[in-house]
Amino acid sequence: MAALTFWRRSIQARVVASTLVLSFVVVSVVGWFLLRQTRDGLLDDRVDAVVAEALDETEDARTRLASATLSDVDAAEQQRALVDPIIQRGLTRDFAVVLAGPAGPSGVAADPGGGGATYTFGLDRTSVPGSLVDHFSSVATPSWTYTTIRRLAPGGESVLSEPGIAVGSQVTLPADGRTYTLYLLFPTSEDEETLALVTRALLTAGVLLLLLVAGVTWLVAQQVVTPIRMARRVAERLAAGQLQERLEVSGEDDLARLATSFNQMASNLQRQIRQLEELSRVQRRFVSDVSHELRTPLTTVRMAGDVLHDAKGSFDPVTARAAELLQTELDRFETLLADLLEISRFDAGAAQLEVDDVNLVDVAHRVVDSTRPLADQRGVRLVVRAPDRPCLAEADVRRVERVLRNLVSNAIDHAGPRRPGATPTVVVRVAGDDHAAAVAVRDHGVGLAPGESAMVFNRFWRADPARARTSGGTGLGLSISLEDAHLHGGWLQAWGRPSEGAQFRLTLPRRNGDPLRRSPIPLIPDDVVESV
Repeated sequence: MAALTFWRRSIQARVVASTLVLSFVVVSVVGWFLLRQTRDGLLDDRVDAVVAEALDETEDARTRLASATLSDVDAAEQQRALVDPIIQRGLTRDFAVVLAGPAGPSGVAADPGGGGATYTFGLDRTSVPGSLVDHFSSVATPSWTYTTIRRLAPGGESVLSEPGIAVGSQVTLPADGRTYTLYLLFPTSEDEETLALVTRALLTAGVLLLLLVAGVTWLVAQQVVTPIRMARRVAERLAAGQLQERLEVSGEDDLARLATSFNQMASNLQRQIRQLEELSRVQRRFVSDVSHELRTPLTTVRMAGDVLHDAKGSFDPVTARAAELLQTELDRFETLLADLLEISRFDAGAAQLEVDDVNLVDVAHRVVDSTRPLADQRGVRLVVRAPDRPCLAEADVRRVERVLRNLVSNAIDHAGPRRPGATPTVVVRVAGDDHAAAVAVRDHGVGLAPGESAMVFNRFWRADPARARTSGGTGLGLSISLEDAHLHGGWLQAWGRPSEGAQFRLTLPRRNGDPLRRSPIPLIPDDVVESV
């Protein structure tokens, strides 16, 4: 597994391996071609030499036969006189001799293994190939072929074999006027040894060449890959936030120019990121300062509004109505100010959790009880579906209640009847398992269009901009809820479908800091029929 990982990650290893494979193929093809040429050249030279020597021996034999006296009428003696000198020369020049004959009737070759054959001592006469014997079944020109020369070992118990060349020619004895076939067998062991030596030399040179190519390729790839690895490490440190990291530039080649361009890109990114950070810091500080500065005048306005609201009974109807509207908007303004302060704390990373064991069943009932007046005012029925046993999670109860209150309030605003004339219903479901606890809020109102389930958590986002906020929301509730969920290490997810309502699901880990892998409540409600 480690080798496979190294292979996938190392360009240098893949370059060296591919170069070695290609070099091996090239060296193999060139080596095979050279060996073939060397072998053919050695054998061709050897064939030419042995054929010439065989023809010389045959011509010498014919000359001696022609000079023989007519008194030499004994064919056997003449045969011995013919072949013995050739056998003696063969012992010194390392070739074997077989004189077969005389030939039989027309079309029948003289058998070298027959009783009338004369041959070099220790030679196995089957060394003469049958194809060559058949060639001389009648009067024929000299011919040659490859063969295997077999000799008896000195003890006579084993046979020694070696490659060779057999050359045949025909002579006629004056004593009986019959035709005999002279076979000369020349071993090619020296040529085979030479070819083996050349093969070993080529193999050794090929291995050394491959090692040299591997070393050179490794060094060349190292020169190219090292700057790339340095760039990767610097890029990783830049991604980790160390914006001051830069590549070392040396030389004026392409890699040096690449390093220069990389450093310029890193400098531009660092400058832009710092500008964005500064802009974000100024923005967060502005929101925080404005929120704090608005508290004093808001307190004064609140006191004046309370006085006017308490005295509205003595006002004319128009003035009394204005006092009520002023009181309502002051309440909303205070809520908006509180939400802005909370958002500024999230942006500044100053939000902290006060973790305790929280029973989500109790939290769900408290939130439903607190929002029931709003639901009754809208004609919405609230239903809690929770287990009889506690559903505990380590969480900040204030933040969890705020999340559920926002979800239930939004569900009341957007609830609608499933059927005309039916009572709008919002269902709050609580469930848990060994790893997570979840609360889901389901309504059957207008729902969400495709893509809006992610946008619904954006600040001040509304599906229908022309639609008023009937419950007095500020447009920051779901954004704050999402931040609260992330602060717990949990999930806040939304599902919706036009005319089928929506469901928001809050999932928290049972133990604070544990990773979440699943939720005990499905995001898509059970009462939804999936379209095929």
